[in-house]
Amino acid sequence: MEFRAGAPWPTALRQKTTTPGMHRDAAPPPLPNAEARRFEALTGRGVLGRAMAALGAYRCIECNREAAELYRDYQRGVLRISICKSCQKPVDKYIEYDPVIILINAVLCKAQAYRHILFNTKINIHGKLCIFCLLCEAYLRWLQLQDSSQNIDPDDLIRYAKEWDFYRMFGIASLEQTSFLVGIFITLWWMRPKMLKTKSDFILLLKALLLSSYGKLLLIPAVIWEHDYTPVCLAFIKVFVLISNSQAIRVTLNLNRLLPWLAIFFGLILENGVVCSFQKMGWDV
Repeated sequence: MEFRAGAPWPTALRQKTTTPGMHRDAAPPPLPNAEARRFEALTGRGVLGRAMAALGAYRCIECNREAAELYRDYQRGVLRISICKSCQKPVDKYIEYDPVIILINAVLCKAQAYRHILFNTKINIHGKLCIFCLLCEAYLRWLQLQDSSQNIDPDDLIRYAKEWDFYRMFGIASLEQTSFLVGIFITLWWMRPKMLKTKSDFILLLKALLLSSYGKLLLIPAVIWEHDYTPVCLAFIKVFVLISNSQAIRVTLNLNRLLPWLAIFFGLILENGVVCSFQKMGWDV
């Protein structure tokens, strides 16, 4: 498959020029600097991308084998997507897809989309996404706590107490999330110690788990458009997040379907243990 980076996505195929005075099969003109930079930004092929290629950090989205490059540059604007030597399929077809299509495939929990995001791009929003998801969860709990409270006194002390309740809910949600992740790491390290040997392995798995928790962003719309079925919607959101976490573990460590769910199960046990400890302290969670 050959394409020109300056052509529209996703049908960026090589075009034969028919300009007068030019041979029909002549190579297309060189890419403008702006278009070249745009393509490198989309594919992660800049300085960081070349360093990743040198380390063999790319992965085939079909068979999960390491790949040296995502595409080959033949100069003068002609590029060709690399073919995996193992499965004989394109290493990463998503590099010419629109981000919306990639997002839809990720929502459908396709392993190919997860491999593209985790191994073949340079997305580093997992930290900010984690904080925002915790804020969404804290807001939901704080709102439920305020609904259960009958005190409507507008006194400043009452407003301060309500603000403190939000911070407390954020801290509790953070501790629960941490305990859930610790439970997953302990289980995987105990069951497959060879797969989590280095610090980079832990960091990659943590990044995958945080990115796959994006479903928690749906908590805010579920609360804003409150309905009789809101509890059911919240339960579906929880299940969706767990399915995404399972797929992230499976793709990152190249495991079967059983072990990721076992790790999530132990993570939920540890998380519920933290919840029970807070309840015994008399805190509303």
